Amino acid sequence: MDNEITFEIFHSGEWHTAASMNLLEAATAGWKSRAYLGYALDYALAHPAQRGARALSWTFPVSLQPLSVRTWPGFVMDLLPQGYGRLELLRQLGLSSRAETDADWALLRHGAANPVGNCRIREAYTWLQERSPPQRQGFSFAEVAQRGEAFTEHLAAHGLFVAGSSGVQGEWPKILLTEDNSGALFLDHALPDTLAQRHWLVKFARGQDSALNRILSLEATWMELARFLGLRVHDRLVFTQRALFIPRFDRERVAGNVVRHAQESLYALCECSGFGAKLSHNTACHWLAQAATDPQTEILEYLKRDVANVVLGNKDNHGRNTAIQRRADGWVGLTPLFDFAPMVFHPDGIARNMRWDQHDQGHPDWRAAAQQAADASGVSCAFLLNGLHAMADQVSQLPEQMRALGMTETDIQPFVPSIVEAERQLRACNG
Repeated sequence: MDNEITFEIFHSGEWHTAASMNLLEAATAGWKSRAYLGYALDYALAHPAQRGARALSWTFPVSLQPLSVRTWPGFVMDLLPQGYGRLELLRQLGLSSRAETDADWALLRHGAANPVGNCRIREAYTWLQERSPPQRQGFSFAEVAQRGEAFTEHLAAHGLFVAGSSGVQGEWPKILLTEDNSGALFLDHALPDTLAQRHWLVKFARGQDSALNRILSLEATWMELARFLGLRVHDRLVFTQRALFIPRFDRERVAGNVVRHAQESLYALCECSGFGAKLSHNTACHWLAQAATDPQTEILEYLKRDVANVVLGNKDNHGRNTAIQRRADGWVGLTPLFDFAPMVFHPDGIARNMRWDQHDQGHPDWRAAAQQAADASGVSCAFLLNGLHAMADQVSQLPEQMRALGMTETDIQPFVPSIVEAERQLRACNG
């Protein structure tokens, strides 16, 4: 039926019919429409009370109890194509590039065939398979990097259906590519798991906008600075010419098989729906502590990431730029860091999105932030303060580390005042 979609979840090496969602009003209302969700009977009986990798969301555990919602839940919004993928799919569907909520249902039914994580929509997958010619020859990393953002147009011009691998949310043009055992790159949806060796998210420079391209060119450096600060960071990013190659952490090759890890945004975990939702760090810490296998470790990691965001000018810290991972072994916690870049250089002057409820006018009082995180999560404030105190030495060494990574003094100097202030505060954070 046109008002219904079917969710499939990947686990134990294959896709399983897991649940469905029915609209209860006109599809033109998009994500603002009322809906009814429920797990399939067989699936619910096989995996009762699961909140981990076999659930649609930590907030919607597997059961026979349906879910009635006034707007689409956050975990459904995570599947909705955005950015370049949305525009490409609107074109494929013959819809206006200016379409807003009235196109959401069509985009979900056709564009959620191959999202990040371990959940897809069957109707979208079927539609994609019917329209995707085989990609018989892969591309080299150099070919992708040389073409930059024109790479997607190049694929489309050669009849390759990019919509199935370009629905990643965000501002920069992105595409999902998979590397085979020869080192060639294929559209992610076009290469069978049996041939997949490594999975990549590729982010492209945008036209001739020097400010945005500067941000992209520094993202790999910023991730190494985060690693230096002791944050949870995945493999190294590679920036070459006009493309940033980002190793994916929602896919993993284990004993010759591809494993898909469940992933949901902070907005989904905190049950925030729609775009532009308001979320505070306090609320995020509460829900993260509820979901996490090890709340102490995750809340400290969360707090340290906010220090890094402030010190290194990553102001675009909304709830889709942080996510949790739910693994098959039952572990739940923050994913490795992603979308961590010097957004302070953005020409639109982006304001810090998520803040602490108190003592946060863009530059938080870190002792107060630790206390608020402790109050919201139930984690010991002394533990958090000691963790922040231990971070002070690394923060003080950031300028030296920036130089070691090849940054110029011109790029380093804007961050020195915030580094000095953060070091001063962190040294005073004794539990």
